[in-house]
Amino acid sequence: MGLGWFGAPEHKRWLAYETHALLHYARASQVPTGFGWIGQDGEVDPSHPVELWITSRMTFAFSLGALMGIPGCRRYADHGVRALGGPLRDPVNGGWYSAIGPDPDAEGRGVPIDPEARKECYQHAFVLLATATATAADRPGAHELLRDAMEIQDRYWWDEPQQMPIESYAFDFTDPEDYRGINAAMHTVEAYLATADVTGEVRWLERALKIADFAVNVQAREHGWRLPEHYSTSWKPRLDYNRDEPAHPFRPYGVTPGHGLEWARLTVQLHGALINRSMSAPDWMLDAAEHIFEQARTDGWRIDGAPGFVYTTDFDGEPVVHERMHWVVCEGISASAAIRQALLDDGRGEIDVEHYEHCYRAWIDYAEEFLIEEPGVWTHELDRDNRPSTRTWAGHPDIYHALQATLMARLPVWPAIGQALAEGRLDEPNSLLPARASKPHRRGFFSRS
Repeated sequence: MGLGWFGAPEHKRWLAYETHALLHYARASQVPTGFGWIGQDGEVDPSHPVELWITSRMTFAFSLGALMGIPGCRRYADHGVRALGGPLRDPVNGGWYSAIGPDPDAEGRGVPIDPEARKECYQHAFVLLATATATAADRPGAHELLRDAMEIQDRYWWDEPQQMPIESYAFDFTDPEDYRGINAAMHTVEAYLATADVTGEVRWLERALKIADFAVNVQAREHGWRLPEHYSTSWKPRLDYNRDEPAHPFRPYGVTPGHGLEWARLTVQLHGALINRSMSAPDWMLDAAEHIFEQARTDGWRIDGAPGFVYTTDFDGEPVVHERMHWVVCEGISASAAIRQALLDDGRGEIDVEHYEHCYRAWIDYAEEFLIEEPGVWTHELDRDNRPSTRTWAGHPDIYHALQATLMARLPVWPAIGQALAEGRLDEPNSLLPARASKPHRRGFFSRS
């Protein structure tokens, strides 16, 4: 069978073209205090504030562009680092504001939309991811900002007794929320992987493994590989949570197949990180990644008779919200590429990866047919008939998922995407040997004597 699309030069060129186009389109999101929400017309939508998660994701994206040597990306990455280090930062209570206005005040500070808005683990995880990736790109101020983001993680977001993240606090880091969510935990794992790479500190991998073990090896396994999204503060599943708001953009009712795909990718990336750091990788990881991937594919893909992934299902696999979110197929593309490479790294033959190559091709074709309006412009939501919809997402808020979908097939499973680019691993997807991977990028910057 050969390498198929994964080794085809023209396919790599197509992916690279979309990578460049996405980063070019994203430039329109810049505002004085960060990055805004791009509307349907390609301009910043003034009805949305400057949100922490979007600015962080865009900073991550432009840092990747800078690492790839795409002209212009450095100044946008630097703008994001300045926004995270200035306007979006809470100078009184610590951490970062959830949302601010597009313009600074007379003294150059950000103006929070609601000074008492809660601080969220989800958004702070993206700060950590952005600053770690900007550090891999050696952007000015990123190293210091990463240290601060790690300190905030240690102080507020990591619940040592539970070995899991805390969901949210009041604006002054009091009143922790009576809720825990697997979405915030998932993005925390992603951020910890990137942080471990640029710092060389294995504690981030140890924490990531605790989270992944709970989410994938315990909860997904116990629920037939359909991962519950919502939990109590003691991490007991709340299976009826948001039943009356099933299309919630961050906390939808039921099972989210897209998160199953995302957890599959993160599980094999974590497995690769553990192996290449000469740490113990539990035996369950690769098999569990395949199981949760397959359940998400079976439950979500074309389940209602039309191409595309449904947004959510119930715990019997029946569709609840039929809209097709662009990020779900993006995660399917990324997960299929990552699992394929992880199995090859593990010594499996071509027959074992053929299924993932088939999925990859099908989902790339779907994106090209239904999602990509023009190069770099990916429709964020479609209805069950694959027509543009705005039930949950209007416009094109960011490029985070789509950008990774254009890169994952060109990179190794480990290191994380920023570090892999920093080490010149683009189009070198085979895993690194432990001897080569013994030290982080910018050797010595974070090392301890």
